[in-house]
Amino acid sequence: MGGNAFSSYVFAKGELSDEEVAGGALLGGPDGRALRASLEHLGYAPEDWAALSTTSAAGEDLDPMLLREAVCALDPSTLVACDEAAAHVMRAAYADELSRLPDFPVAMLEPGYVAPILGMRVMNLGGFSAALSDPRKKQLMWARLKQLPPLGEPY
Repeated sequence: MGGNAFSSYVFAKGELSDEEVAGGALLGGPDGRALRASLEHLGYAPEDWAALSTTSAAGEDLDPMLLREAVCALDPSTLVACDEAAAHVMRAAYADELSRLPDFPVAMLEPGYVAPILGMRVMNLGGFSAALSDPRKKQLMWARLKQLPPLGEPY
């Protein structure tokens, strides 16, 4: 995990960099800096984010129920899969809720679609780290993130 617990925005990451695998901070590299800058541009407080790895220290997918418990404990309003590996675990963790959604691309957590799950906005960015090297793909990621602005107070 990384960032600040109980933030409104949680990033799930499954494709870890060599530095992250070696014990470095989750989202501590260029992808993390870009994601945090994007959140600030959207109007989030700089500290209003947390990160979860969906990959164990052994390199295996996290148990979907463990991911579900971690997300439940953090209680974010927005959950974002940074890559397809994280989206895969999220699909398994929220399979029942996703199966009830009427729109197929949303139910499959296809990149760029926002799925309402248990009071959260859930999105798969579809390869954020890989997109940083291509200006067109970076613009696509920015367009996807703009769909998830701060929600404001619930009262």
